[in-house]
Order: sequence, then C-alpha cells, then structure tokens
Amino acid sequence: MPPGQIHEHTEAELEILQVLWEKQPATVKEVHEELRDTREVGYTTILKQMQRMFDKGMLQRTKEGKTHLYTAVAREQEVQRSMFDRLVDTAFRGSAMKMFMHALGQSRINEADLEQLQEWIAQQKEEE
Repeated sequence: MPPGQIHEHTEAELEILQVLWEKQPATVKEVHEELRDTREVGYTTILKQMQRMFDKGMLQRTKEGKTHLYTAVAREQEVQRSMFDRLVDTAFRGSAMKMFMHALGQSRINEADLEQLQEWIAQQKEEE
C-alpha cells in the first residue's frame, strides 16, 4: 500500500492493527495471545489474516531467526482520521458537528469529559 493511502479496514484487521500499534513489532503468537483474551479466535486464523494483511501492504514483516515480526504500515491516527472522515461523510452528510451532537446525546457526559471539552473549546477560541 503506498504511503498516505488508507485502506478500508475490516473489524478483524482493526483488531490486529490495534494490538500492533500497542506492542509492535510483534509475532503472530503475541497478537493471537492478546486477541484471545477478548474473544475466541484460533492461531491459524490470525496467522492467515496477518499474511493477507502483509500481502495487501498493510503490515511489514521482518525475520529474526525463524520468527517473523510484524509492524503496522499505517499509523493509528491515519486510520482513525480516515474512518472518521468516512463516517462523517456517509452517516452525517459531511457534518462533523451533527456527529458530535449525536454522540453527546447518546449518553450522559461525565464531569471530567465536560471539563476536557470546555478546555478544547477554549483552546480553539484562542487559536482563532
């Protein structure tokens, strides 16, 4: 995958990427052990998925002895930005504010989150 090009990720790919962003470089075994803690998944399933991701250019692989170490090509922030943009465009007709207001309306905001939001708004006003 060329730099700067973001792939639309499946849920399984995102789970693997999240492990790698936290622990990379990592072996298939390490990724499997991490994912196994949250859901039932076979080692060969993770192996095949990571091999496919490598073939697509989503992962880099290096070899140390007989062990393959994997790292994510795309940075976490790039993937999050791409997914956010797509969600805003498709579900909220291009309005990040509509999405934001929808998110706030779905649950009660706690005091710490409210303070963080107020600080962010104040910072935005200072930067104008």
